Amino acid sequence: MKNEVLRLLKQSSGYLSGEEISSLLGVSRTAVWKHIKTLKAEGYKIDSQTKTGYRLIQVPDCLYPAEVREFLSTRILGGEIFYLPSVSSTNREAREKAENGAQDGAVVLAESQTAGRGRLGREWYSPAQTGLWMSVILRPKIVPADAPKLTLITATAVAEAIIMETGLNPGIKWPNDILLNRKKVCGILTEMKADMDRVHYVVVGMGLNISQEIFPEDIREIATSLTLEAEKKFNRAKIAGAVLNSLEKYYFKWINDGFSANRNEWKRHSVNLGQKVTVNTLGEVVEGIAEDIDENGLLVVRKIGGSIKKITAGDVTLR
Repeated sequence: MKNEVLRLLKQSSGYLSGEEISSLLGVSRTAVWKHIKTLKAEGYKIDSQTKTGYRLIQVPDCLYPAEVREFLSTRILGGEIFYLPSVSSTNREAREKAENGAQDGAVVLAESQTAGRGRLGREWYSPAQTGLWMSVILRPKIVPADAPKLTLITATAVAEAIIMETGLNPGIKWPNDILLNRKKVCGILTEMKADMDRVHYVVVGMGLNISQEIFPEDIREIATSLTLEAEKKFNRAKIAGAVLNSLEKYYFKWINDGFSANRNEWKRHSVNLGQKVTVNTLGEVVEGIAEDIDENGLLVVRKIGGSIKKITAGDVTLR
């Protein structure tokens, strides 16, 4: 009911009386007042005037489900949204939700993470109300070997959402980094639970820097945000909606048509292909030219001696 009160306030260009709201929603004026009080506590600026009513003045910069849903045009993603002011890790929270039966397409959103992490266990800087710290639960009917493709698909989706919402020109560094001007603006962490022949669920976590204007000294030279690059502020809920809309588009394209179409989109955004790279894998350091990604999403590198090496997992540095 609180969200219905909020919806009416957003639809009104002027003041709405408590009597009007109670009549439209079929609740008491006391109930309306309580919902208004709750909305104010959540950061909504609402002007209250005796004998005149209520008027919404400003919406808080928060990732409340009601705000994100305003920008969604999805079929399954965001059908269920779990919102937390602070969490250790949205991926950890999403795994717990998935184990407890969260539906396909459920989303975990947090204003901050106290133990956010990226690939290889690296810390992800996640201060409050500055970014999009989000994990999506997916239950695709695929074999485990196909799950890593979701990282590449998500990277393409995020890049497209950034272009659409900001006009900036992001690049993708294999396998999971989104760059702006050679600095990281987004990282993706994909985790799954599976048996030998089937996937129970996949959790796709994203950390997208949106409004940070300064970073800790140790990452200042390698990290950036949408605000720093575009020199303007963005509505984080709108960015969240755009990312989810884009992800669902590319996700269903993969499910219905296979990886090839997404592969071509990924290649269009790649900052690796055609470049000299150094790849640190678990077993060796590979140097050469990144030539392609194959039909399984592996990075194809032509080594200095001319031989081809396909990289399953590794840390890529542009030379």
